[in-house]
Amino acid sequence: MAAQGPSPEAVGSVAVHTFAAQKSTTANMSMDGHHVNATAGGQGGGEPARFADYEDLPEGHFYDPDAEYEPDPEYAATLAPDAARQRRERVGPTGRPLPYFPIPGPLTEHGSAKVIAMCNQKGGVGKTTSTINLGAALAEYGRRVLLVDFDPQGALSVGLGVNPMELDLTVYNLLMERGLAADEVLLKTAVPNMDLLPSNIDLSAAEVQLVSEVARESTLQRALKPLLADYDYIVIDCQPSLGLLTVNALTAAHKVIVPLECEFFALRGVALLTETIEKVQERLNPELELDGILATMYDSRTVHSREVLARVVEAFDDHVYHTVIGRTVRFPETTVAGEPITTYASNSVGAAAYRQLAREVLARCHAE
Repeated sequence: MAAQGPSPEAVGSVAVHTFAAQKSTTANMSMDGHHVNATAGGQGGGEPARFADYEDLPEGHFYDPDAEYEPDPEYAATLAPDAARQRRERVGPTGRPLPYFPIPGPLTEHGSAKVIAMCNQKGGVGKTTSTINLGAALAEYGRRVLLVDFDPQGALSVGLGVNPMELDLTVYNLLMERGLAADEVLLKTAVPNMDLLPSNIDLSAAEVQLVSEVARESTLQRALKPLLADYDYIVIDCQPSLGLLTVNALTAAHKVIVPLECEFFALRGVALLTETIEKVQERLNPELELDGILATMYDSRTVHSREVLARVVEAFDDHVYHTVIGRTVRFPETTVAGEPITTYASNSVGAAAYRQLAREVLARCHAE
């Protein structure tokens, strides 16, 4: 399915609306689901999946997204300028009606992994943080998860307490050395059900060495193929560029998640990324699709954040996740601690947000 992304001209011409205006125009929208796991759309015709609405829930099923949040009024204000109104009208931070994302049940068998590329050519937008915490939240829900550090900076490895400079084998060796098994490179993390393919600066050499390889864009896909049967989700943390390593990640992936900082300069590069996704679809990986755009570092107390989020929703519509990740000092603290926020600050609003994101990702996959 081709990604439904606007052209650069389309993004540039989208009118800026405030968060309040966006809420007033969308608050009365309805969803198409008829029960908790029912969906309408997303079955062909190119429409994104739709989820069950609150009005369609069985008796006793109600999800209050604020119920999990820590009682910190100042931080809550970064996600909702009027939290009471959002709860009353069941409207999410994006200004759209917030669907019900059920807590997933356990799996009876594992395997045939969905591969997700966490991709944005701009740095500092929350790719690594989202990879770690989405993976950890999926693992909490009983899914077997593999995280792939595909950035020579090795930030994903550092964020999970691994010193990249002390590694003898990394994903670079898996790409470049014939006969090397993935089990020789894999590391177990402190999070049950979550493993890591680490990286370090050696990976930067792969971009040059792969140039002369046959089918160079599919090298990562071939390396990950033996692992698909062992995991439910493989999440790739891409480097902040649109070079050969990123193209490898997109060729190996089934879906792309685009973390987008709620800041104007981050918005400018999204159209270029969607063009790259479309080219990979046409020439290398027809199964690739844009799963969603994830708003990160959101602070509703600033007009700029609200306007950028409103513009993204208007341009990309249902491709924007309902889940929004707000700013919090907890995320830098987790990097120092070398663990996900779901274990470092399990009851925090940041942990709750990534658990909701995991449920939304699972709901979208279930809807297919």
